[in-house]
Amino acid sequence: MQQFADGLMEPGGPLAGISTPLGYVLVVALFAFLILNFIMLVAGVTSWVERRVWARIQSRIGPNRVGPQGVLQWLADGIKNIMKEDIVPEQADRFLFKAAPYLTMMGFFGAFACIPFADGVIAADLNVGVLYITAVTALVVVGILMAGWSSNNKWALLGGIRSAAQIISYEIPAGLAVITVVLFTGTLSMQGIVEAQGAAPWKWFLFANPFLFVAFFVFFTAALAEGNRTPFDLPEAESELVAGAFTEYSGLRSLLFFLVEWGNLYVIGAVATALFLGGWRVPAVTDNPVLLGVLQFLVFFGKSYFLVFIAMWVRGTLPRVRVDQLMSLCWKYLVPISFVNMLGAMVFFVLFPEGSPVVRFGMVAFGAALLVYFLSRVVFHIRRARPEFHLSPFA
Repeated sequence: MQQFADGLMEPGGPLAGISTPLGYVLVVALFAFLILNFIMLVAGVTSWVERRVWARIQSRIGPNRVGPQGVLQWLADGIKNIMKEDIVPEQADRFLFKAAPYLTMMGFFGAFACIPFADGVIAADLNVGVLYITAVTALVVVGILMAGWSSNNKWALLGGIRSAAQIISYEIPAGLAVITVVLFTGTLSMQGIVEAQGAAPWKWFLFANPFLFVAFFVFFTAALAEGNRTPFDLPEAESELVAGAFTEYSGLRSLLFFLVEWGNLYVIGAVATALFLGGWRVPAVTDNPVLLGVLQFLVFFGKSYFLVFIAMWVRGTLPRVRVDQLMSLCWKYLVPISFVNMLGAMVFFVLFPEGSPVVRFGMVAFGAALLVYFLSRVVFHIRRARPEFHLSPFA
């Protein structure tokens, strides 16, 4: 971003004549504005896509009235929430109650600074990008705890504590899975990790060796739990008709929490794509830097959103686990698996510092066989599905 800002402030550029500090501030503000609008668009559309995916999985129709195929439902819901009355409980801590959703939004929004959308399209290519993303997302925990405690509501407080315990617990296996990738590449830079991979699937870290393969699934599972996604959405107890730490919120502040939830889906997909699925790497099909950058962005977005779709699929299919099962999965299974997997990866890296072509070929063959089996089961169930009603022509 510094090179981009320097280019804008060169003689003849749009920011020529502006002092360097002010120019940097304007460029950062521009990037923040663009990323914020990108987040809101992705989160809004994801809320509509997710409800349509659930409907198809569960033989329902889903939103289909506002706009073609209900595509504007997310916009109508956003306007409705903004127009609702903003209620602050009389006995609540007004300052902390109002600040909590914005703090949660800051932790989520800050993660986009180090996400590599394409070669050179990154707000800040930090040499500790992985560490930064892990640290800044921890603000979400503080915001959720603040929301539950400041509401002066026992259900909100319990929901906030339960959510914080869940997020903090699952950060451990997720962090260990990320460390496995860092050990393999020797860098904490997100761009550096992407550049260490190739465009072809057999050059992704997912198929580099069995330890990175296991690390991907550990990371994705732990990330879903950190994002309070089904089957790990324990803080929001539907059976009790309360929304965890957000029980007392309404209007725009309530909307911000759901914006973080749906937008966080893309963050999970984007980080997993950069670490394991080759990121924005594409074959050099053109010498035009603009076209190549657009192609890299589309490839990165497509990979990330495919993982978002998988998360939607999981939510529409699996039932919610109990809270004891949730914590047992983390501490009795994912954490030991992560430690053993990381130690095994260290031994493998010492024995094969440049990787093993035989192991990579075996992993690609195993992954292809697993994908074929999975798709065959999907086709099997689709062909034998018997919907209990006929879908409306508006669906």
